[in-house]
Amino acid sequence: MIGVRRTGLGVLGALSLAACAASGDNRADTPQNFAGIAPDETISLGGTEPFWSIAIEGTKLTYTSPEKPGGEVAEVRRFSGNNGLGFSGELAGKNLQIAVTPGECSDDMTDFKYPFTATVNLGDATLLGCGYTDSNPITGEESE
Repeated sequence: MIGVRRTGLGVLGALSLAACAASGDNRADTPQNFAGIAPDETISLGGTEPFWSIAIEGTKLTYTSPEKPGGEVAEVRRFSGNNGLGFSGELAGKNLQIAVTPGECSDDMTDFKYPFTATVNLGDATLLGCGYTDSNPITGEESE
């Protein structure tokens, strides 16, 4: 499930979540902004092939990989749509867009189940992974 795909459209399709509710329209069929992750929660994302991880705390993002074990830090902007969160910014001179959406996710290496899927567009690379927060933790047990 987790991997990398090279495409310029990777997160753009995943960010269809940005169809926000129209202000002042309280009809029952109007989509509401995603509220499943509080603004003060740390969001942990990660993937394999290649291995990478991202921690988002407020507007600060830290990206780590085998090539950058000390991590790279970037400022991001958060926005919510009707089925998840989006983040945008710049990391190491590359455009960065992230979509975090609810849905059971597996890292394919353990029996852990993650409550969120993650799509990260970094430059021309698309990274696929899973995510969790303190209030939406990982479940399951690691394979022996």
